[in-house]
Amino acid sequence: MNLLSKTTLLALFVATVLLNSEVGAAPSKIGILVFDGFLTSDVTVPIEVFGAATKKEWFAGYEVVVISATKNRQVVSEEGLKLVADMTIYDEVALEVFIVPSAYEMDVFLQDKNLLDYIEKQAQSAAWLASNCSGAFLLAAAGVLDGKRATTWAGGESGLQEAYPKIKVQVDENVVVDEGVITSNGGAVSYQAAFALLGELSTAERAKEISASTQFNRLARAFKTQ
Repeated sequence: MNLLSKTTLLALFVATVLLNSEVGAAPSKIGILVFDGFLTSDVTVPIEVFGAATKKEWFAGYEVVVISATKNRQVVSEEGLKLVADMTIYDEVALEVFIVPSAYEMDVFLQDKNLLDYIEKQAQSAAWLASNCSGAFLLAAAGVLDGKRATTWAGGESGLQEAYPKIKVQVDENVVVDEGVITSNGGAVSYQAAFALLGELSTAERAKEISASTQFNRLARAFKTQ
């Protein structure tokens, strides 16, 4: 066998190994926290946006999973949506992204040491953390937002600043991105935050592609014309 043939065979072997490793690789997980009383859109919006993106070849390496804040996997949203989580915070899982929702009453969660420890642990390993609405208070209680620019529900900025003075709280900003953390207002702004995060995980153009497929871009244009 001549040198050229050996080189060709070696190249084919390396290519085969790389291909097989990519095919067999576990998907990167986007974890979305849930608990009784969560505000529905804080959870359903990222499920919709990232779920749609995973259908695309360029985002097929991601998987959306729902994580319960308690050992009970069945939760009910503030608006009455019943949901069964894929796992709980007591299960071992490596997350690429961790998204925290909000509730009208956050005190019980802010005092949950197991939940705060879980958030802190994810902050050490996940590439991105995110919150919608008053979910920012959970990130803050876990120390994730110290020294960072952040926001919360519109009107709640002063409360966040008073409770956590180490945060650089931003007022009248829908979405704030700072060093691997995205915080946002809630409700419809959850869409804007999800697309901003999708843009960070892929590209701005691909985020616009999913925005168009979900018709969000038409809604944004409608408000601009009013």
